[in-house]
Amino acid sequence: MSGMDLNTVRATAAEGWIYGHPMLENYRTMYAQAVDPDDSRYVGGFGTFRHYPQPSRPENTDIVTPNNDTPYSWCWLDLRAEPWVVSVPAMDRYYVLPFHDLDTTYVGFVGARTTGQDAGNHLIAGPGWAGDVPDGVTGVLRADTHLVGCLGRTTLTGLTDADVEELRTIQEQYTLRPLSSFTGTGPPAPVADPVWPVWREESGQDIEFFTVLDFLLGFFPVLPGSKELRERLTALGVDGNGTFDPTALEPEVRSAMEEGISAGRERLEAAKAGATTSAGIFGTRAELGEDYLARGIGADKGLYGLPPAEAWYGGWVVDSEGNRPPNTSDRDYTVHFTADQLPRPRFFWSATLYRLPERLLVDNPIDRYSIGDRTPGLVHDQDGGLTLYVQHTRPTDPRQAANWLPAPDGPFSVIIRVYGPEAAVLDGTWQLPTLTVAG
Repeated sequence: MSGMDLNTVRATAAEGWIYGHPMLENYRTMYAQAVDPDDSRYVGGFGTFRHYPQPSRPENTDIVTPNNDTPYSWCWLDLRAEPWVVSVPAMDRYYVLPFHDLDTTYVGFVGARTTGQDAGNHLIAGPGWAGDVPDGVTGVLRADTHLVGCLGRTTLTGLTDADVEELRTIQEQYTLRPLSSFTGTGPPAPVADPVWPVWREESGQDIEFFTVLDFLLGFFPVLPGSKELRERLTALGVDGNGTFDPTALEPEVRSAMEEGISAGRERLEAAKAGATTSAGIFGTRAELGEDYLARGIGADKGLYGLPPAEAWYGGWVVDSEGNRPPNTSDRDYTVHFTADQLPRPRFFWSATLYRLPERLLVDNPIDRYSIGDRTPGLVHDQDGGLTLYVQHTRPTDPRQAANWLPAPDGPFSVIIRVYGPEAAVLDGTWQLPTLTVAG
């Protein structure tokens, strides 16, 4: 790579880092769950579900900003040899199995909103598959990458042991089968197991980033929209063959690539600062196009977040006095919804609190991590409105305590989730109330 224009190297590395950042964030999770059997988060490898019928708690750290409205079902699929079929039972509750490509872009959704609540068999096909769709398949989802993940959600209707067991029974009816098993035909020739790069936290930040990205691009055929960037990355040795070697770089090229990584990170941090809702950062490839920065914001704000049509997310960057982020070390907060301002979704809504900077749930004395329209015992205002009390200590007034969302003694964030949002939420007509400093 001698004689390369270093400004071009720097610019390509910056754009390449932004382009690849969601892939490495995805690989961080996939490696723990599908590759490393010694990791406590291991789901059993590719082609199997691991279900978590219990609601999320502070000790659950698989992903940032977890929710406990809809406990999770994880799976990963390797589509190189053949498609897979996911089968679901009939049910009368909200659920979604959203399948995502390597770069976290959604392939499609099996669930109450999109495919209904009847039983069905849905085929997940990889790039280039042109086989016949067999009888008994309800629908087909076509992935752009050979490795696909799914973070499924199924509504937990209550918090009793019986509610959890009922949910477990439903989750265990989600099944995965290779297409050959579904049709009862002979399986195709097996594909070779790759040599998976060991995940290190530094992999997402230093020059080794491009070593892992080069490996992952081997499972990601070039798409028309990314062709030009992929060609520029190929010129740097990041061509999808998994052979990129930082030690072989000339010093000035390596320095330029490292500077590009820093510039890419700075661009992403600046973009994240202005993102207060989920609009435009989660979705299918048709919805997001080649907006790599948007995908990066989504990967950092809430990896595997759902697109707004499925679940709208919002929150507060600052409080009513401009404090950024909100902090309960010396103040309490309220959120007041007027009667007309309360969300009226097709399914339900909730507000979940996370400590910063980890963006994980907060341990508290009443084991309440979210609050919403399904929370028992909420006290509404006389006019039908609702006031939430966001603070570290329990309110002394019983009416306020009923609406208490416990917070850490320090910085936090709150994410509002609206499942099956109404049109006013999607078009921006509906607005969140203020996170108001109390007193």
